[in-house]
Amino acid sequence: MKAGREANLTDKSGSNLQVVTSTDPLAILEISGITPQIRELETQAVAEGFRFLSRLIEEWESGANRFDQQGEGLFGAFRNGRLIAVGGLSSDPFAEPDAGRLRRVYVAPASRGQNVGKALVQHLLELASEHFRVVRLSTDTAEGAAFYLRCGFRPIQADFATHVKSLVDVP
Repeated sequence: MKAGREANLTDKSGSNLQVVTSTDPLAILEISGITPQIRELETQAVAEGFRFLSRLIEEWESGANRFDQQGEGLFGAFRNGRLIAVGGLSSDPFAEPDAGRLRRVYVAPASRGQNVGKALVQHLLELASEHFRVVRLSTDTAEGAAFYLRCGFRPIQADFATHVKSLVDVP
């Protein structure tokens, strides 16, 4: 994503939205609710055998996880106003308090291979660097594992994570 400018807007419910505008047709926006476009991505994910966007919707609607704690956020990658990827950052409930967790990262099949996922993960890592020392995640596909390695994560052996990325320099 090319450099852009940020604007804070308020939606009809009074929720603040951080909008990033860019000369590139890709924009990363904070999401403050479940929209029809997220449900469209869910349909695509389910068709591929992935249920994690269904869990995202279920947890959002139940209030179990709305990415609304300190340092958390749910973001979408939009191209020409269309949601083509989604991903969240939360505190990692399975690790130390200074650990964040990437959650529910999904890129629409038609948008893969275009650096959309990488731009979204980079945005999430920039947010994470303001609040966490490390970011962990769990993936169960070889494609996901390879993607996260390209994003600078390293594999780990842990009960609730497959990859980790340090956000601080270790001397």
